[in-house]
Amino acid sequence: MYVPEHFAEADLTTLHAFMRQHSFATLVTQHDGAPFASHLPMFLDAAIGPYGAVFGHLARGNPQWQDLAAGAEALVMFQGPHAYVSPAWYVPNPMVVPTWNFMAVHAYGSARILPQDELAGALHQLVDEHEQAFDPPWKLQLSESMRERTLGAIVGFEIRLGRIEGKFKLSQNRSEQDRRNVIAQLSQSTHGREIAQRMSLDLERK
Repeated sequence: MYVPEHFAEADLTTLHAFMRQHSFATLVTQHDGAPFASHLPMFLDAAIGPYGAVFGHLARGNPQWQDLAAGAEALVMFQGPHAYVSPAWYVPNPMVVPTWNFMAVHAYGSARILPQDELAGALHQLVDEHEQAFDPPWKLQLSESMRERTLGAIVGFEIRLGRIEGKFKLSQNRSEQDRRNVIAQLSQSTHGREIAQRMSLDLERK
């Protein structure tokens, strides 16, 4: 990913938090010489290796799991909030053009296929992670026949990460006044509110 220095986010704790918050990711591999992508929920275990590992599963009918089984490097893309930025929001300047603010994290690593006992544990962890927002949380409890049918229909994987890139494009290349103007405008729209909040946090920490 092309990441100009002023948009780069390298703090691992910040990157991990972002990956957890935006855990519906895009998995990209090379399949038969061409890029192949799947969109799926994942969860992060930050305690594995220097950069952590992500876990997920694919339908057994999805040929992408064969790329992972072959040990090919995989790219996992986590996309966060994004919004159009109008030049009308800047201090008047004839030399400005529209742009787009966004946040994204790309994580790279090699995969291994999970044996069924580990896959069952990964499913429980994925469900528990998302159910904790509800009261009471739903618990994954499968009968033996349902367990066999469910696990037989999917292929679980772990991608141990060897590199993570973060690009948080939050108008860091603009003046403080321009940035505050953009924040004020984006805060007025439902779509732009989250990116405005992230811009505010970034502006205050610099």
